Amino acid sequence: MKETRKRPELLCPAGNPEKLAAALRYGADAVYLAGKRYGMRSAADNFTSEELSEAVKLARSYGAKVYLTVNVMPHGYEYPSLREYLYSLTDVGIDGIIAADLGVIAMIREVLPDTEIHVSTQASIVSAEAAEQYRRLGCSRAVLARELTLTEIREIRRRTTDEMELEAFIHGSMCVSWSGRCLLSNHFTGRDANRGACAQPCRWNYHLYEIAEEKRLDHPLPIAETDRGTFIMSSRDLCMIEHIPELMESGIDSFKVEGRMKSAYYTAVTANTYRMAIDRYLADPTGYAFDSAWLTELESVSHREYGTGYYFDTLGDDAKTVTQPGYVREKAYIGVVQDYDPVTGRATVVQRNKVVAGETVEVITPGASGRPFVVGSMENAEGEPIDSAPHPLMTFSLAVPFAVKAGDILRK
Repeated sequence: MKETRKRPELLCPAGNPEKLAAALRYGADAVYLAGKRYGMRSAADNFTSEELSEAVKLARSYGAKVYLTVNVMPHGYEYPSLREYLYSLTDVGIDGIIAADLGVIAMIREVLPDTEIHVSTQASIVSAEAAEQYRRLGCSRAVLARELTLTEIREIRRRTTDEMELEAFIHGSMCVSWSGRCLLSNHFTGRDANRGACAQPCRWNYHLYEIAEEKRLDHPLPIAETDRGTFIMSSRDLCMIEHIPELMESGIDSFKVEGRMKSAYYTAVTANTYRMAIDRYLADPTGYAFDSAWLTELESVSHREYGTGYYFDTLGDDAKTVTQPGYVREKAYIGVVQDYDPVTGRATVVQRNKVVAGETVEVITPGASGRPFVVGSMENAEGEPIDSAPHPLMTFSLAVPFAVKAGDILRK
């Protein structure tokens, strides 16, 4: 049986090329992404065939891997097109394909026999027996269902063979349905959640109506949970940053961050934070100490209330719904450093949100938490003094009191 892996893979989301670059720069060992078809996040930008090839090249330059999602549940008439799509990937160099449907798995084995197959969380693997059966079908990794405790994961690791890797989500959105298998979206909107088009009706605000009194249908009865309404199916977000030692000792081979629909800022911060925590543990497991700044970093991105999901108790409060509705909004993403001149101490930045001279901002760089400074003199691309950078994607420069690097992120 397989021993606990010394260095688990940090697997991060890449919803488009910008997010891919952020994940790689900030420490991802691997990324997962989708083409324009057959992925479970059809609303993401995703990648064209040409962009997939470029994504693989960029990942290779960082020594990272690329996994492609083909984890929808296709209907019969879609298989001829799926076969063409898989053939188009022959020379792309994808390291693995994430799939859930048995028919899709069989077709991948036929068309791309040398490509790893990772069984999606949509397959709801909750036992060693299920994982081993997928291994016999030619799969090399099981993306475990979110509904498992760490105790159950350790037992699955103990009872599975060396050839089967285990992957588990450690951060991001959860779902009130079993491993994402949901019919609500299809029922309410006609958008099939199992084919990548979920409308997330579990996040909606619901009311009761007295249907016995038809004249009162315009008088909803709120299911009072807070003074802002109730979100009876909106689950908390998963955040395991405070439990890195337990994760590292569980036998999980790949730590997965959810969030292909989130921003490049989210991708950078989550990759950077978990990279720092994992590396600190690897450097000194016995002397490992949690840094509260890591949780502060993760609080800066868009999220719902955090919890630990099912990891410590299958019926625990952290696996339940939120007590406060809506998302915590992330800090404003000001821009990305393009260049830095150590002689003048000025950084060239491409703007994403307005910044004004005199504001306090922070710089995020790989391997470190946010570092604050006050924005001093600013100049536009022509070198003329300006008081602010108000225009999207405008290039400007500003004085920075310490060295920064290309790719560093500025935030408020």
